[in-house]
Amino acid sequence: MSGLTGTAGSGAPTPGPDPPRRTWRRWLWWLSTAAVVAAGGLLATKHRSELHAALGLLNQVDLNRLAAAGALEAASVLALAALERRLLRAAGFRIGLGVVTAVVAGANAMTGVLPGGGVLSLGWTVRQLQRRGIAFASAAAALAAAGAVSVTVLVALLTLGALIADPAGPAPGLRQGVLIGVGTCAALGLLLGTLTLSSRLRGAVVHGWRHLGTGRAGVVRFQDSVEGIGHELRRLGPGPRGWGRPLLLSALNWGGDAACLLCCLWALHLPIPWRGFLLAYTLTQLLGSLRLTPGNLGVTEASLTALLVLYGLPAGQAIAATLLYRGLSFWALQPVGWSCWLTLTLHTPRSPKE
Repeated sequence: MSGLTGTAGSGAPTPGPDPPRRTWRRWLWWLSTAAVVAAGGLLATKHRSELHAALGLLNQVDLNRLAAAGALEAASVLALAALERRLLRAAGFRIGLGVVTAVVAGANAMTGVLPGGGVLSLGWTVRQLQRRGIAFASAAAALAAAGAVSVTVLVALLTLGALIADPAGPAPGLRQGVLIGVGTCAALGLLLGTLTLSSRLRGAVVHGWRHLGTGRAGVVRFQDSVEGIGHELRRLGPGPRGWGRPLLLSALNWGGDAACLLCCLWALHLPIPWRGFLLAYTLTQLLGSLRLTPGNLGVTEASLTALLVLYGLPAGQAIAATLLYRGLSFWALQPVGWSCWLTLTLHTPRSPKE
């Protein structure tokens, strides 16, 4: 949920994307897709026995427990939509939870399939919110705030997972590396926060920021858009207590998705590596957020399988759990998401009043 595109509803249009850059992204998407397919074929050939064992487990899945996993994944999507709706309402706009849920599902489908899907889905999401009477700056601020809250909660869960993991268990260096990395980022954040308390430093930053736009109309328009979004961000949360519910909704979003993975292991009658489960899950999500491939294909599967094996599951069992989880959390959401995308794109909404 980072980055902005589209036309500014506040009157400050953003410049269109550069065609050569779009071509470069499209080629990168196809190359990464081909690389994933080739790597998948090689791994399937090399690990035929583990793959055969995984397919055998999938044929014995408990459908009732699988339904529970699907319900938890649906609850995770609903919590994400509730998070974005909460932030939009904090900005003064009323919008139905069903509409926001459909927007989230449609954006997720675009992100997972299209070249440059993350940027395209963000632009489409902002456009759908604008069509419903929500100003560009408010929509962009709400999405940026939702992304920041989600990252904060994920890092908190990553830290908790590292603390829960057995210090004497497998990969103690991984556990220590995570704790050191989180501690370093927290220290840098605290340092930057302390530096912003200096009025002289703030003045120098503002002066430098404004100097960048001197004689550059396009840069000035970009600055106006960024400042408008910053103003809306300050309106979203009146204080620490104002962010309590968004943090809770984000925790439900991540928690529902993690619980879906747990139920997938349960549906396959597999043991759950409790001490390493949360660390394996959060590290997989963190790697997936880099979006190195379309829909994180190959990255999520390889990282989650490797981490589950690291924390005690046989390779065949880890592959089966990963495939089942990805089937629910990614592939099953694609037709739903594209149905929502088509409905929202073709439907002419009524603009709500602020």
